[in-house]
Amino acid sequence: MAEFGAVRIRAPAKINLFLRVLAREVTGYHQIETLFAAVDLCDELQLERRDRGVSIDVRGADVGPDDENLACRAARRLLEEVGTGGGVHIRLRKVIPAGAGLGGGSSDGGATLRGLNLLLGGPLSRPSLVRLAGELGADVAFFASGVGRALAWGRGGRLMPLPAGDDLAVLLALPSVSVSTVEAYRRLGPVPRATPSLLDPAVFESSERLGEVSVNDFEPSVFGRHPELGALRKQMATQEGALLARLSGTGGAVFALFEEPALAESARRSVTGSWPDVRFLVTRPMAVQPGPILRPHRPPTAA
Repeated sequence: MAEFGAVRIRAPAKINLFLRVLAREVTGYHQIETLFAAVDLCDELQLERRDRGVSIDVRGADVGPDDENLACRAARRLLEEVGTGGGVHIRLRKVIPAGAGLGGGSSDGGATLRGLNLLLGGPLSRPSLVRLAGELGADVAFFASGVGRALAWGRGGRLMPLPAGDDLAVLLALPSVSVSTVEAYRRLGPVPRATPSLLDPAVFESSERLGEVSVNDFEPSVFGRHPELGALRKQMATQEGALLARLSGTGGAVFALFEEPALAESARRSVTGSWPDVRFLVTRPMAVQPGPILRPHRPPTAA
């Protein structure tokens, strides 16, 4: 079995700076309105060309059966779309925790689409990759786009890239609590609306305005089942310099935004003693997601 080359790519986590759940479709899926932001907490993938088939080797946290892995599903879908012969082997090092609302699996899928597309010579445009990504999952389209921040609506596949905004620091709290996305939607109650849906990008231009409108419609139901997450968010929100604190996605990760890393680091030290079972880390939003790096195949040197 011959190897034809390889691509390496980092797959970042995301936080939802704003998340509203809108209408439920007749299909049972909910429409959403959200502001995605990629942050510098990344899985790492290496894609290696093979004669046939799609396989994966995962190091780190258990992510379930290979056939259900979004990286594998993305690779199969891209190979099918392009109609090229051959296959790919994926080496995945998991860093982003599962069930945290940080989009780790979706990011692996989006990174696989971008990396494999490069490995195949770039047969698909970015809009085509985003379209394929939308078939795989609500968050995958954002990661396939490669942008650092985007307003998304519908099921998450309709994207409006936005400037990175203010240079902020992010304090991430990673509890051991894992929240099922399916369960979070199932338990989501009626969401009252005091204001109309917000699609004006100008609302998100500054951290101050973002703090005024930031919301996550999953918080009431998730915090009702996991009150410790609500208490964690409240304590993070009251730290000096915190611009806002929210549950990310359907949880259980919680994040807080700060104007500078020193304030985020100070908050990390302050809250760590109260939450010994929670992992805290300071990271930064990304202006753009990491791009794939091609490693051309080099035949062995003759002895």
